[in-house]
Amino acid sequence: MKQPFPFSAIVGQEDMKRAMVLTAIDPSIGGVLVFGDRGTGKSTAVRALAGLLPPISVVRSCPVNSAHPEDCPDWARITDPETHEIPTPVVDLPLGASEDRVTGALDIEKALTQGEKAFQPGLLAQANRGYLYIDEVNLLEDHIVDLLLDVAQSGVNVVEREGLSIRHDARFVLVGSGNPEEGELRPQLLDRFGLSVDVTSPTDIDERVEVIKRRDDYENRHSSFMLRWQAEDAALRDLIIKARQTLKELKTPDAALRTVAELCVKLGSDGLRGELTLLKAARAYAAFRDDTVLTTGHIRSTAALALRHRLRRDPLDEAGSGARVARVVAETLGV
Repeated sequence: MKQPFPFSAIVGQEDMKRAMVLTAIDPSIGGVLVFGDRGTGKSTAVRALAGLLPPISVVRSCPVNSAHPEDCPDWARITDPETHEIPTPVVDLPLGASEDRVTGALDIEKALTQGEKAFQPGLLAQANRGYLYIDEVNLLEDHIVDLLLDVAQSGVNVVEREGLSIRHDARFVLVGSGNPEEGELRPQLLDRFGLSVDVTSPTDIDERVEVIKRRDDYENRHSSFMLRWQAEDAALRDLIIKARQTLKELKTPDAALRTVAELCVKLGSDGLRGELTLLKAARAYAAFRDDTVLTTGHIRSTAALALRHRLRRDPLDEAGSGARVARVVAETLGV
C-alpha cells in the first residue's frame, strides 16, 4: 500500500496548506472547511496531513487515546497502563456511516457470547486528540450533523441506549471538504469550523505542469519521490513543534485585540466566535513565523481564513465573502 502523497509536495493552494498547518499548531482553532472544484487537492491535502503531524503519547490499551491512565473512561478495561507514541489519528467519517458507527454502541459479540453489556467505541473515540475528516461534508445526513454539533460543542460523546450509559472525551479537529455545486452546508455546522478556504483549479500553465510532474513521480518513481518530500515534511513537522512552544510565550498587545474586534464589527460577523478564532489563528501564524509579538501583519494574513464563512449574505455584493474581508482589512489596516 502506497503512503499518502506528501503534504510538502502539494503545488500551490497556499491558503489551504496554511490553514491546516495553523490547526496543527493550535488545534483549539476549531478545524478547517475546504470548499472548491473537483480535483483541486482537497482530499489529498487532508490525507497528507496525517504524515505531517507530530505523534502523540497514549495509554496502550485505552480506546480513546488518553494520555494518562487516570484520564481513561471508567468503562474501558485498561489491561496495559503503559504509554507509547502513535501517529496523530486522522479518522475518515464516511457519508453513509450509521449513528452507532459514529458514536459507538453495544458490543453485540460480547452480549451474545458472554452475556454482558459492553461498549464498542466508534469513530469519535478513535478521533479523540486527533482529526475527524468528512469528505463531501455538505452531503452529510442531518441526524449525523446534529450529533457532531453536540459533540463539537461539549467535547464529550454521550451514548445512552440498550441499557448503556457511556461517556468519553471526544476532542478533535474537524476537517471537511466539499464541492459547493452539490449543496450548501448547514449554518450551524459551518459555524463550527474555525477556518474556511475556497480552492480553485490553477490557471497558470507552469503550475499545472508541475502538478502533473509530481503526481507522475509519485505514481511511477515512488521511492525516490517519497525520500525527497518526506524530508521536507519532517522539516515542516519540526517547525510545527517549535511553533507550539513559541505560542506559549507569544505576546499579544491590547492594540492587536482592538484590531481583531474592529475587523469583526466592520464585517458584521455574528457573535464573538469570529474574534476568538481570528486571534488564535493570527497567534498560531505568528508562532509559525517564530515571531515573539502579535502584529497587524499576522492578523492580515489570517483574517480571510477565519472570517469569510462568518459573514451575513449580502445579495447586492457580488464580489464574494473573501473579497469583502480583503476590502475591510485594507480599509482598517491599510494596503
